[in-house]
Amino acid sequence: MASDSNRPTDSQAPDATSSSESTAQGDGSSPPASADISSAEASTSPTADERVHSAGDAEAERRGESASPAAPDSAVPDSAVSAAHQPFDSAAPAGSPLSRAVQPQRVPEGADVIHPSLFFNRELSWLDFNWRVLQMARDRRTPLLERLRFLSITAQNLDGFIRKRIGGLKRQAAAGVTSLSPDGRTPEEQLAHIVRGVRPMYSALGHTWKQLEPELEEEIGLRVQDYDDLEAPQKEKLAAYFRKNIFPILTPLAVDPGRPFPFISNMSLSLAVLLRHPDRGTQHFARVKVPTSRARWLSLDEPLHFVPIEQVIAHHVDELFQGMEVEGVYAFRVTRNADVRRDEEEADDLIEMISERLRERRFAPVVRLEVDHDMPESVRSFLMEKLSIGPEDVYVADGIIDFTDVRVLADLHVPDDRYHKALRFSKWTPLTPPRLRRGVGRDANDIFSVIRENDLLVHHPYDSFEESVQRFIEDAAADPKVLAIKQTLYRTSEDSPIVDALIDAAESGKQVAVLVEVKARFDEEKNIAWGRKLEDAGVHVAYGLVGLKTHAQAALVVRREDDGLRTYVHISTGNYNTQTARQYTDYGLLTCDRNIGYDLTNLFHYLTGYAPEQSYREMIVAPQDMRDHFLQLIRQEIEHQKAHGTGRIMAKMNELGDSRIISELYRASQAGVQIDLAVRSHCRLRPGLEGYSDTIRVVSIVGRFLEHDRAFYFHNNGDPRVFIGSADWQRSRLDDRVEAAVPITDEKQRRRIVRTLEHAVSDPGTAWELQPDGRYVQRTPDDDKLGYQERLMQYAQSRREDYGAI
Repeated sequence: MASDSNRPTDSQAPDATSSSESTAQGDGSSPPASADISSAEASTSPTADERVHSAGDAEAERRGESASPAAPDSAVPDSAVSAAHQPFDSAAPAGSPLSRAVQPQRVPEGADVIHPSLFFNRELSWLDFNWRVLQMARDRRTPLLERLRFLSITAQNLDGFIRKRIGGLKRQAAAGVTSLSPDGRTPEEQLAHIVRGVRPMYSALGHTWKQLEPELEEEIGLRVQDYDDLEAPQKEKLAAYFRKNIFPILTPLAVDPGRPFPFISNMSLSLAVLLRHPDRGTQHFARVKVPTSRARWLSLDEPLHFVPIEQVIAHHVDELFQGMEVEGVYAFRVTRNADVRRDEEEADDLIEMISERLRERRFAPVVRLEVDHDMPESVRSFLMEKLSIGPEDVYVADGIIDFTDVRVLADLHVPDDRYHKALRFSKWTPLTPPRLRRGVGRDANDIFSVIRENDLLVHHPYDSFEESVQRFIEDAAADPKVLAIKQTLYRTSEDSPIVDALIDAAESGKQVAVLVEVKARFDEEKNIAWGRKLEDAGVHVAYGLVGLKTHAQAALVVRREDDGLRTYVHISTGNYNTQTARQYTDYGLLTCDRNIGYDLTNLFHYLTGYAPEQSYREMIVAPQDMRDHFLQLIRQEIEHQKAHGTGRIMAKMNELGDSRIISELYRASQAGVQIDLAVRSHCRLRPGLEGYSDTIRVVSIVGRFLEHDRAFYFHNNGDPRVFIGSADWQRSRLDDRVEAAVPITDEKQRRRIVRTLEHAVSDPGTAWELQPDGRYVQRTPDDDKLGYQERLMQYAQSRREDYGAI
């Protein structure tokens, strides 16, 4: 959680950032001499152009859709506003379509497969993904405390989207960029649609909280009270707590000719204080930051009863302004643009450039202002003026601001007399792969002998990360026969045992080389610190490649054995992070295949040295040839379909956005190839369009685990080609990152992945099926059938020989 990363009762979210306080001026100008905010005028800047761009013939009938088409190149009438702009339904039953942000366009007769109308907008599709996350909080089938957690995740997701995606489009629009997205829209047009899509979601967060509040109180007695509703003895205790624990750390920042408008740190919760001088009658403004060193929810005498800290501060703020009259106190929060760009080609030092970029991000333009619904228009306008934003950037909260903090409530200890198992997901402990079980592999054989017997495929969090991947690195660090370890680190956990093992290896005299990607967004500072810690231990550290992010997840171990040097490899779809390995689904392959070992050795030569023209025997590497390789595999399925009628593709990924691959999938569908895709987040492809994607089905799975693995299956006329890898079919992943995928050659392991893909695309209870018009409809659950993730958990527990032992 960005605004509360230091709160002692909260947990760190994956994309969290923190900002220190500063008195730097927000807009570079001094306030008027009187600092009388009652005279501040609202911005009259026009909002972004709200035209709907419809490339091609706007009058041509769009095929394969049941919903009303988007309007042509003109202002959008009320009738064309998507479901996302309709009243919020807080209790939509399973099988109902969700609110929708995407604005599909008519497909002109005879349009080519690259026509913009055949692509959903990435940003709007992402908003629809976040609606699916929010539905987990609204769905009464989700355990009650987990619903709180999903509310927090939705809010955190939305914060990141506004920082990165809206911030990036605003930067493009300000720079006069007019290039079109694959769906044929300019940055300004996209912004207009996004703003109209974000507002209902922002309101829905508050609606969902209000839906959960009475259920939480009735079920377990959990209640977040308003300060005004407290009894006098409760207020007296809070007053004493305030004076002892909060008052000393508050810093009121007044605005007058000698004290300019203060810098407002990103994602920090603040209080706008409206004051009046009792003698002169002048009105004044001050800002008080809500401290992140104190818990957001302050406990009351009654168990599981709390009051928000900002309300306690607001009701005692007069103690900070002795001699002044407090006319009003209003909460607000600012969000700053995270899309700060610099030219890496001109940088002499990548670390220095990233550090400068982080400083720029801290002072980046504001892209959102959240305000208390009671805040007067004069105060709101004053903040807009000082933060240099327009009314389209202001969001009025109906209730509390910042729902990311409700994650803390989801993790609370519930007294035994109120707790029951249905409040949370059942506990899941990842299982040790049978070949690595203690007494079977760990005590009797080292992990390297297990890998020599046969490749080891692991699927987290069903298979234990600690007992497989972490053990692989730790055993390599301790093994005197190991000469060298090479590894990539994109994101890792706090107090990382992986990093500790690499340091131990270096200190014991092994050659250790690590590529630490310092451009991993929101983890830059952490990764720079990890890199320096590794360097201090004697590890050879590279900090990334100019112009590319290294997202390939790989480790290489070189071991001296009786028959010479042997390379052992781990290739994964996810990060070397022990925390997320329990929450994210990811595949990993442990192998000593000589071709893959040769390929990964070459890849590390490219990452740490100068070898841009490397060749690879088995691995598929981006940006070198990954897209072309997948395009060729799709074309082969077209040929198999034409010759034998056997064309079949299944793939699972996080995002699908590469226009060239999508167009090739359309051609494959036109040829009759059967295509099933499981895409968790945004998807530009439009399935089920007559004449274009009749044979393509797209589902999205949102559940207790975050679906993060990437797997690809091509039937190949009965000789299947199966791959796992770090990259989605997304342009930025294929062009702007170093990514790696490997073929799965063992027949049992191929069957395991194929079976898992089949379960994903046919999931009866938790999958959302994407419609041609962009709506997602959740499949009606069947009481006697397990959902996708529950089925995989059951398989892992059963440890069937044909599934778990490979």
